[in-house]
Amino acid sequence: MTNADSEQFLDDSSQIITVRPNCETATLQKLPYFVGISGSTAGSKGISMNLVVIPAGGSAEPHFHRNYETAIYLVKGRVETRYGKGLQQSVINEAGDFLFIPAGVPHQPHNLSDTEAAHEIVSRNDPNEQENVVLYNPNIE
Repeated sequence: MTNADSEQFLDDSSQIITVRPNCETATLQKLPYFVGISGSTAGSKGISMNLVVIPAGGSAEPHFHRNYETAIYLVKGRVETRYGKGLQQSVINEAGDFLFIPAGVPHQPHNLSDTEAAHEIVSRNDPNEQENVVLYNPNIE
């Protein structure tokens, strides 16, 4: 691709956006959430990327994401994620692991440390990072 080829895609609104979240956002999952890239912060059309902090010993509310996939990179900590029907399955991940959660899969992450927060970078193919979060009751099937 030449510079001339790339210029055909640019218009006056094409720019690189930097987002520096300075406060957490309330979420249905009840975890400290720092919105990075989303439709509202950067004008993205098909992706969001955020920092989620799971406090020491903390858990998210059980939930699933309607109509979008989730990719997670565990930056710090060890997290057990219960998932599936009734949250009966489980996987343990540690710093450096990537996770993929298909759309509609119920899940609940839990920080295995009682002393340190776990940090995750969460990316979704939905620019409205909380738009399709649905709380899930594992006791009702």
